[in-house]
Amino acid sequence: MTSAADFPLTEEEMRVARIDMAFRDRCADKLVPLNKCRRASFFLPWKCEEERHAYEKCEYLEYKLRVAKASAARQEA
Repeated sequence: MTSAADFPLTEEEMRVARIDMAFRDRCADKLVPLNKCRRASFFLPWKCEEERHAYEKCEYLEYKLRVAKASAARQEA
């Protein structure tokens, strides 16, 4: 289980940034600048590429970590 110390943003910071509960994970600090850029550029798909890449890479690394933990748990059982 994750603790509050694992998250780069506090609950209050995520609430102020209007991050949905589903996206409040370890990558939330990458999502805040991405959402600001998206709102400023009216969600144009060719804008905010660097921010989107950083967020998607973070999410991918989180996915790999979850898969590795699940695999290790399966090996122990």
